[in-house]
Amino acid sequence: MSKKPLNIVILAAGKGTRMYSNKPKVLHEIGGKPILAHVIDCARTLNPQKMIVVYGYGGEIVREAFAHETITWVNQAEQLGTGHAVQQAAPYLDDDAKTLIMLGDVPLVDKEACVSLIASAANKLAILSFNKADPTGYGRIVRNNDLVTAIVEHKDATEAQHKITEVNTGIMAMPNVYLKNWLSRISNNNAQGEYYLTDIVEFAVLDKVDVIAEITQDEWSVTGINSKVDLSQIERIYQSRVAQKLLQMGVALKDPDRLDVRGILSCGRDVEIDVNCVFEGNVSLGDNVKIAANCIIKNATIAANTQIAPFTHIDDAVVGENSRIGPYARLRPGTLLESDTHIGNFVELKNVQVDIGSKINHLSYVGDSTVGKNVNIGAGTITCNYDGANKFRTVIEDGAFIGSDSQLIAPVTIGKNATIAAGSTITKDAPADALTFCRSKEQKTIVGWKRPQKIKKV
Repeated sequence: MSKKPLNIVILAAGKGTRMYSNKPKVLHEIGGKPILAHVIDCARTLNPQKMIVVYGYGGEIVREAFAHETITWVNQAEQLGTGHAVQQAAPYLDDDAKTLIMLGDVPLVDKEACVSLIASAANKLAILSFNKADPTGYGRIVRNNDLVTAIVEHKDATEAQHKITEVNTGIMAMPNVYLKNWLSRISNNNAQGEYYLTDIVEFAVLDKVDVIAEITQDEWSVTGINSKVDLSQIERIYQSRVAQKLLQMGVALKDPDRLDVRGILSCGRDVEIDVNCVFEGNVSLGDNVKIAANCIIKNATIAANTQIAPFTHIDDAVVGENSRIGPYARLRPGTLLESDTHIGNFVELKNVQVDIGSKINHLSYVGDSTVGKNVNIGAGTITCNYDGANKFRTVIEDGAFIGSDSQLIAPVTIGKNATIAAGSTITKDAPADALTFCRSKEQKTIVGWKRPQKIKKV
């Protein structure tokens, strides 16, 4: 018998009233990406032939957030229950496939549990369940030995059924030939006046189709998010699991409870990370990298044997091996540091390329610049790259020495092995192998001077 193709339906239409937010619930973030993105990522690993997302509140905002994904979008204009939601997706289901129904607000959904459920659904209705100490509000799993005979919603349950602790997660799988038939038979004759997807259990029993429930021991993997409290709890569980994986890979975390990874963090061997560090986007740390406390690093590559001192911010930058950065340094987008560089305290760099062995030690701003090898830039140096309308580039060639409290007015080039005397304001190119300085006691005013205007880019 050939393997049936897989359809996946993700229910993501809920408004999330208890979130008290104008943002659709499924777009709130866990680990730096939308809740729904976690579910979609898991679904992708299952290799579905077709993925259908049922959306509602937030409409096009949700679709736009996932414009890069190959998804069949189905609008549930009125939220009339989970059964109604899947009914909207029914016309898009392949007759010869089976369907896994997932929930768009369950970000820690477990791939292996889904794989097992799909395998069990060859000719059955397979439901994922778990045991909850306080099952209030959950649909109860009613069993007759190994087979499920009903799922009863909390408001419709009897006193005896309220004592059942095995509850429904909402994640289930079945052949589409059954599902389409069952969906056509769902009604809203219940306490809430909604179309319950769980009613298909009754139809399966009537049709003599076995209904099984597979119990997961990982409650967090089936926990949905309905409030900001839930969001914060799941965030901590997510971060704890990320930290445990890093520890198992050999990363030394000073305190696993004080780490935030909001993206992908790749680490080499013998990496050390101190407390309260935040990693965003895609970050790569080479062998023997040491990150001190309270650093924020986003979309960066940091090569081997580099030390990042406390309170350093790095955003969209590359740091070469054997470098020292910080404390209180800020590397902004476009910064590229070669090996053996030293960027000291309260130094800010933007769109700068710094070659091997160069140092920018204290209280300096270097922007839109090319810095050669073995350059020393003294404290308080500024490259004045912006004239109020346009930006220009500064070039500092190999071996140059820039004295403290200097201003380099771009566009300007400092020649190879040139020395700029402390306190100089350089407006013209400084020749190589020479001392250049600027001193003036006279203050002048130019009446009628006009500020530069923005140059239109062709």
